Amino acid sequence: MLSTDRSLPNTGHRYVPQVTDLNLPPSPNQELMPLTAKVNEKDSLEIGGCDLQELVEKYGSPLYILDEFTLRTSCQQYRDSFAAYYGGESQVIYASKAWSCMAVCRIIDSEDIGFDVVSGGELHTTLEAGVSQDKIYFHGNNKSAAELEFAVETGCTIMVDNWLELKTLSQIASDKSKQPVPIMIRLTPGIECHTHEYIRTGHLDSKFGFDPNQLSEVFTYLSQQANISCIGLHAHIGSQIFERQPHKDLAGVLVDWMRKAQGYGLPVTTLNVGGGLGIKYVESDDPPSISEWVKAVSTSIEQACNDAGLPLPRLIAEPGRSLIGSACVTAYIVGSRKEIPDFNTYIAVDGGMSDNPRPITYQSVYRAVIANRMSSPLEEKVTVAGKHCESGDVVIKNAELPKTEPGDILVVLDTGAYNYSMASNYNRIGRPAAVVVYQGEANLIIERETYHNLIERDRLPERLVKQEK
Repeated sequence: MLSTDRSLPNTGHRYVPQVTDLNLPPSPNQELMPLTAKVNEKDSLEIGGCDLQELVEKYGSPLYILDEFTLRTSCQQYRDSFAAYYGGESQVIYASKAWSCMAVCRIIDSEDIGFDVVSGGELHTTLEAGVSQDKIYFHGNNKSAAELEFAVETGCTIMVDNWLELKTLSQIASDKSKQPVPIMIRLTPGIECHTHEYIRTGHLDSKFGFDPNQLSEVFTYLSQQANISCIGLHAHIGSQIFERQPHKDLAGVLVDWMRKAQGYGLPVTTLNVGGGLGIKYVESDDPPSISEWVKAVSTSIEQACNDAGLPLPRLIAEPGRSLIGSACVTAYIVGSRKEIPDFNTYIAVDGGMSDNPRPITYQSVYRAVIANRMSSPLEEKVTVAGKHCESGDVVIKNAELPKTEPGDILVVLDTGAYNYSMASNYNRIGRPAAVVVYQGEANLIIERETYHNLIERDRLPERLVKQEK
């Protein structure tokens, strides 16, 4: 484990991880680098005991590099914090939309974490990775009938989002299931939080969930359905949140609606508070630790239940970004440079918006280092540009870096969440490979897409096939 007082390379200053127990690793969501990051004797960045320059030489670039130790630590801190702070039964489930692939699912499943899936594809991936259906919760605001049938056949719990879905599911359950299908109702709690408008999901003007004024009618309908069993309620207030108060407010809303649902004879004994804890993308970010967030959520639910005179529900939380975001970095090779005197300097890398669309989509900010020259002083402020034919393809604005040269390895930190999962083939560029590193060993978990992969599903109508002259 790294020292609790260490220098972040290429920053020019020191920092102290926010650790309350020096016998435990830092909270990964409060770190800019994976927990195993260090600089080796070659002045190169190492993660998981693997030299990043050597990884790029072997596996190519761009390259996602996932640190298994950091991912496991996040899982353990969530799981153990709920065991320590919550007096009832709890289950942590991973919001797999952050990054769904079989290796990630297998690692997280081995830490006794469940899964939040939002499509048939994510459900299939999770099942193929060997996850038990009783640990899977199927979310989404517009599930198709085919996806609902798949979920019913699987036996997972379904988060019902709207009337169309509820009535469609009732019919499918009647036709396909011999036992009542377990569901949870998603509601819109009407809670605002300070985050990007595209990832703010708890306020009333949201595409997700039933409005509170619909719930009495929903509960009446559910009380009449023998083929559906409503076991709980779910709400989510947003993503990349540093505040604790919105989560505390959510506890009161959910417990109040749980009491009302039980008044309709529904077996609502589970509450899902969502996720949303933020991570440290740049030095100025100051999110609560995993344990601090869990304590705030747990004590709020306990207090709300105590005030209402209700027993503690089974409590579910669904972290995504804060569980995996800090565990991964993306390595690029530096290419061309464009200097505009007295205005800006651009350095280009061999990836960009097709492997990380978050800057152009959410105006997200990142920190980068030059992995093959970690002790080089910061000498310039540049714009790190992607290679795509798009003016907005900028990875980082005003990045403070050493003077770069073509062939340098530029590493963008904290890319585990919504990078691979949102990657595209824009400009017909193949999606990168990914490796997992652990105790000096690197294993390929996603193959790099080839030119052949890009066209293998293309089809030419017979009339367009070029005829020989």
